[in-house]
Amino acid sequence: MLARLLLSVCAVFSAFGTSAAEVDKTEPYKMMKQVAEVTFERLKAEQPKIKQDPDLLKVIVEEELMPYVNYRYAGLKLLGPNLKGAKREDVLEFIDAFRAYLIASYAQVLTQYSDQQIEFGPEPSIDDSKRITSIKVDIIDTPRPNIKLEFKLRKDNKSGEWEAFDMIAEGISLLSSKQSEWNSKIRQEGILSVAKDLEKLAAEPIRFEAKK
Repeated sequence: MLARLLLSVCAVFSAFGTSAAEVDKTEPYKMMKQVAEVTFERLKAEQPKIKQDPDLLKVIVEEELMPYVNYRYAGLKLLGPNLKGAKREDVLEFIDAFRAYLIASYAQVLTQYSDQQIEFGPEPSIDDSKRITSIKVDIIDTPRPNIKLEFKLRKDNKSGEWEAFDMIAEGISLLSSKQSEWNSKIRQEGILSVAKDLEKLAAEPIRFEAKK
């Protein structure tokens, strides 16, 4: 079930990508719908190359996803209370490692891509004072039941642009789940220890595995 959720999350989360010059990031709902079409077309077009070199998925995630992810904000929220007294250079290394881990994680999940369909929920009402919004999406994964997802986005006050920082899959926040997973080791061994673990995970090659 978890693998299926991650696949569905990645399928939509990867839809945050295309050229930043072509997408208006001040309108999050339209942004998601526009880049979804572009990203899935790229995945379809490059499947033969991906089969030959699975690490190409890391390049696709880097180019098509990361420009629309506020990984710095997500990383700081993940560290939470552990930021108190932490060295700035350790925090920066953790954030860089977290970014690399995200790229590798989503690239690995995309090996399970099989042209899933997406249905967006109603466009949320957003006024000028709102900094956080949610966009709901259904993943059509016939013949299995649909999966309900919710994407959390945050607006930058200076630029007015929106970026994703968390996803809720079947009621489970991925950011909160990773915080719970890593919090104990951060407290016991420090931020750098977890950063080193993430760097090792990010460096692993992408492999195709049997679909579940």
